[in-house]
Amino acid sequence: MELSPKQQIVEAIRGSENILAITHRGPDGDAVGSLVAVSKVLEKIGKKVTTVCADNIPAVFSFLDGNQVVKNISGNRDFVISLDVSNVKADKFLYKTEDGRINFIVTPKSGEFTPEMVSFPGGKFKFDLIIVLDCPDLERLGKPYEENVDLFYETPIINIDHHASNDHFGKINLVDLTATSTCEILVSLFESLSKDTSLLTDDIATALLTGIITDTNSFQNQNTTPKSLTVAAQLVAANADQQEIIRKIYKTRSLSTLRLWGRVLTNIHDESNYRFLWSQIKKSDFSSVGASADDSDGVIDELLKTAYGVDFVLLLIEKDDGIHGSLRAVGKGVDVSGIANLFAGGGHPMAAGFVIEDGKSDIPTDQIISKIREYQKARNRTSNN
Repeated sequence: MELSPKQQIVEAIRGSENILAITHRGPDGDAVGSLVAVSKVLEKIGKKVTTVCADNIPAVFSFLDGNQVVKNISGNRDFVISLDVSNVKADKFLYKTEDGRINFIVTPKSGEFTPEMVSFPGGKFKFDLIIVLDCPDLERLGKPYEENVDLFYETPIINIDHHASNDHFGKINLVDLTATSTCEILVSLFESLSKDTSLLTDDIATALLTGIITDTNSFQNQNTTPKSLTVAAQLVAANADQQEIIRKIYKTRSLSTLRLWGRVLTNIHDESNYRFLWSQIKKSDFSSVGASADDSDGVIDELLKTAYGVDFVLLLIEKDDGIHGSLRAVGKGVDVSGIANLFAGGGHPMAAGFVIEDGKSDIPTDQIISKIREYQKARNRTSNN
């Protein structure tokens, strides 16, 4: 009988020693929660693990102890020095350590070696397995993927996600579209990894509950299901600190964050003819109120609270790498992932996003809004027929 994806993942993890766990750039609560939880579980069962995210972990999630997350994977690669001996043959080779340096000494049989004969090809990575979390495609991983494409083609990939737009890029794909979050999927996977002893320690349970709470907006979104509530209750029973999660994510805001939110809410644009609201944060807004990019987390949820009689809300954030768009559905039956796809983004029906990278596109804000208006016009025309 063929093994299920979950069983295949369990076997792959048990048979590996050095594992790379990675999530998408611009990490949210589900990405951070799943990455931290997977890292702690793998260490608990005796695996070597490197956790990577292209962008910094937002300060709001610092309580999850994500200090072990690094931004690149180059330090886990062998360093190779290559000498071309096709024309000059080597007689003997030795090396010695001197003054904090390693000197490699190669004696030619005849002739001489020159610096032009030396090269530094990329060495092999030490990983025998990659676990990609909460990411619909490899490109969304950002620089860690772009700078190490060979690694992702040479190493088996486990793909764990809940987005409908997932490309199923892994050797093993555990993609559950009914799950509210990747963290929800991981709970049963961790149960399968250890039948004898529970892996749900306090900190792991808290990390997993963080992902579920943030992806359901504390169980207020329409994607909340009976299963997600049951899994959340299981995590609370495993000593997940639900009150700490709520306090850190929803009730602890700096003055600069509140000022930034105030600016966003003041500048809401009502596209009533096209049934959506939108606002924008420019780079100048961050500097004028003394805020950082992390302070924009949660603004989209504040927009949701003001929305009435619309299909969705949109927040555009100008960052160093380009324009980041976040979409949240308000009306029933609205799929905002379709709008994100207009800009090579993705997500799921209730929440989606896109990035228009700086230097790769000259699409200004008014063109983004114009394109969405056309989409809404066509959608409303179809629904009325």
